[in-house]
Amino acid sequence: MLVRNKQVIFRLNDDEYNKFKKQVKKSGLSQGAYLRHIINNLIPTDLPPPDYYLMINELHSIGQSISQIAHVANSLNYIDTIKFDDAYAHYKDAIITITEAVMLPRRFEWAQPLFGQ
Repeated sequence: MLVRNKQVIFRLNDDEYNKFKKQVKKSGLSQGAYLRHIINNLIPTDLPPPDYYLMINELHSIGQSISQIAHVANSLNYIDTIKFDDAYAHYKDAIITITEAVMLPRRFEWAQPLFGQ
């Protein structure tokens, strides 16, 4: 189990604090998670727009339909399963690519090591 028992306190002026709060809110992370991302050389991403979740749900629905069609077609043996499997794999890769592009933080490198790395 991960235990975080070290506390760091630092001070910001009003402008820095307001900018920090705004960036944390845009990311959807807690303040601690936001700072841990930065410490670990990750750039926190903004929350995706609400339409993102609708698009992903629609893609998942399409994928389930494709899967059902594949099962029926495979049992009746009247479809080119290799082409279908390739298309389905491409569909799954697209979901991963969309998710990575929108949701996952990107790694960055400091000009100078931040913590003696």
